[in-house]
Amino acid sequence: MQPNGWLIFFAKTVRTFTYGFMIVFFPVYLKKLGMKGGGIGLAISLTLLASALITYVVRRPAERYGSKPVLIALSLMISVSAVMFLFFDNPWLVVLAAMVGNLAVGTGETGAFLSLEQVSLARYCERGKLTDIMSYYNLAGFLSLGVGATLARGAASSPNILFIAFLLGGIVQAAVYASLRGNGQKVYEGQEGQNGQEGRLEKSRKGPKVKKGSAPPLIKKIAALFALDSFAGGFFIQTVVIYWFHTRFHLNLAQLGWISFGAQVCISISFLLARRLAKEFGLVNTIIFPHLVSNFIVLALAFAPTAGIAVILLFTRHLLSQIDVPTRQAFLMLIVKDEGREQAATLTNMSRSLAQTASPFLAGLMMKAGSFAFPFIIGGGLKIIYDLMLYATIKDHEST
Repeated sequence: MQPNGWLIFFAKTVRTFTYGFMIVFFPVYLKKLGMKGGGIGLAISLTLLASALITYVVRRPAERYGSKPVLIALSLMISVSAVMFLFFDNPWLVVLAAMVGNLAVGTGETGAFLSLEQVSLARYCERGKLTDIMSYYNLAGFLSLGVGATLARGAASSPNILFIAFLLGGIVQAAVYASLRGNGQKVYEGQEGQNGQEGRLEKSRKGPKVKKGSAPPLIKKIAALFALDSFAGGFFIQTVVIYWFHTRFHLNLAQLGWISFGAQVCISISFLLARRLAKEFGLVNTIIFPHLVSNFIVLALAFAPTAGIAVILLFTRHLLSQIDVPTRQAFLMLIVKDEGREQAATLTNMSRSLAQTASPFLAGLMMKAGSFAFPFIIGGGLKIIYDLMLYATIKDHEST
């Protein structure tokens, strides 16, 4: 991998570290400021909507000028957001700050940073190693997210410490992106992979033909299915799950932080599994079947009688549910031509963020009404439908 790739890894680590404590603290902070369950659900939905809009906006500048200046601008927006957190205590201005800072992180990122970084990594590494690179990229992000989450426990009395760290994180990211060589449009010229799933995809790949402004039909279908998956996942997005544990089982910030950390460790292990499973069973099978099993676990989570059982089910689910992330990212980057990668990444990530905007609000209303199981039943059921539909859509593209 080129030096630029390592810089992206570092920026990802810094960003997700700060997101780690912010996403744990955010819903609890809003509750402390007087916001109720329905309002908190709406707040989370608004951050997702903002993320979707930002993802849509950055595509054209990234195609024209490269990803580097856009990534710098996004990092500076995080710093602006942190300043707003420091100076505002009105709950809705705090929500606006979260929207500016792209604080729309569920189990992992789905927004503008992810869109641009996954395209850049596809250009900075050998295509035959793309699943491995995406696995390590996500591993770095989720581990740092988990470590960051453990720091939220000390913020109950002094939240400004977190906000200052969030500010510094944005500045560091901007500096790292400014160090990238070129503008993010150079394609890796190294040896093509000859083994593994990427090699088979790349050797026979003609890819959907890309017309500027028009996404290929396959990408549109995948984006629509990703939207369904994301809408379903919004019913138990990480901030909603944190609020669910806090409200149903009365857990404190320290306990919530360690639960979030444990979840990220489980997810990190899943990324190591992903690269091995993909080589053994192919990208499509690895994308679909662990994810399908994890969604049946979500249904069980809805009826967990104690916090301990709920945590065990949550961790088990996370061992399986994110195996599809690096494999899905690699699959998407390999089935389109290079000139269509920004379009494919932004369309699919925007569809995920946009579709997820309504479900956290609905989940908040359900929990406010005392229906703690419904978000998991609805979300898990819809995700099972998504898995079956996605398999029918991509199973014939295993070696496209």
